Amino acid sequence: MQMSQMLEPVLNDFRKAAEAHRQMRAYARQTLQPGVKLWDWVCDLEERGRMMLGTSGINHSESGLAFPTGVSINNCAAHYTPNPNDQRVLQEGDVVKVDIGTHVNGHIVDSAFTVSFSPMYDAVVRASFEGTWAGIKAAGPDARLVEIGNVIDETISSFEVEIGGKIHKVRPIENLCGHGLGTYMVHCDVSIPIVKNGCDPSIKLEEGKTYAIETFASTGKGKVHDVSDCSHYKMIPGSEARIDQIRNQKAKELLRFIIRNFKTLAWCRRWLDIGGEKQHALALKYLVDNEYVEAYPPLCDREGSIVTQHEHSIYLKPTGKEILSYGPDETVP
Repeated sequence: MQMSQMLEPVLNDFRKAAEAHRQMRAYARQTLQPGVKLWDWVCDLEERGRMMLGTSGINHSESGLAFPTGVSINNCAAHYTPNPNDQRVLQEGDVVKVDIGTHVNGHIVDSAFTVSFSPMYDAVVRASFEGTWAGIKAAGPDARLVEIGNVIDETISSFEVEIGGKIHKVRPIENLCGHGLGTYMVHCDVSIPIVKNGCDPSIKLEEGKTYAIETFASTGKGKVHDVSDCSHYKMIPGSEARIDQIRNQKAKELLRFIIRNFKTLAWCRRWLDIGGEKQHALALKYLVDNEYVEAYPPLCDREGSIVTQHEHSIYLKPTGKEILSYGPDETVP
């Protein structure tokens, strides 16, 4: 059997996940407006995605959402989604990164875009958009990661934005990056830098693999740090083999729930709540403290800054690339 024939079922999985992603993205662009309660909006969007992919409830083990929908706001770059009892309502001045992941049989499509309701932020939104497309154009079989990072940095750093009468230089976030996409693993293989000289110059992209070209532009320091109230989590690979070592019965039951519904995909406290695991805080803390589950807290630049994000998933063919997540909702610069 030829390699192309072997890969076709996998590519069909990616394309099915990509079509659901495009429809979710289109709905998100239509409905995300100031005044929406983020919990309600995200739950509605995610349920639509599950329906498109034939997912039963929150069980994403065969197909469904690859990670919680990110709605990181203003200086928060990533990993924010509403936790139970979060009452946050979107405001007119907010800049929102909408990060959506879908998968079929563990084959993940990861793509993000930024929504702003004020033309004041157009330049910083454009910076991450053009940075990602510059990275996509530079990507291909045997492309050096350092060269992709260099062109992304040059593109993003060429922007500046006036906010409140003050000129802000736009810069890429040095400790965030693109990444490889693996089966049931949203981050694997390599990290694709978005700053100059951000990695070993010998590392290259490889034919037959899937990558997320992901950039972040900021009016702040260009570096993010963890903040509290974590919502994103993921089981550490291999934890299922250690489940019998758990002495806390509630923690053991929660890990079984996680394995059954998510495998090594990312999930959030909201999904535990929706799935009936409402009293999960202590059991979850046990799993994190004992390294069965890894926490991914929100990542933020300095207070008062604005961060934007843009991302597409690409598959590298022998003669080029397929931009899996591209759709009619955007125009290539």
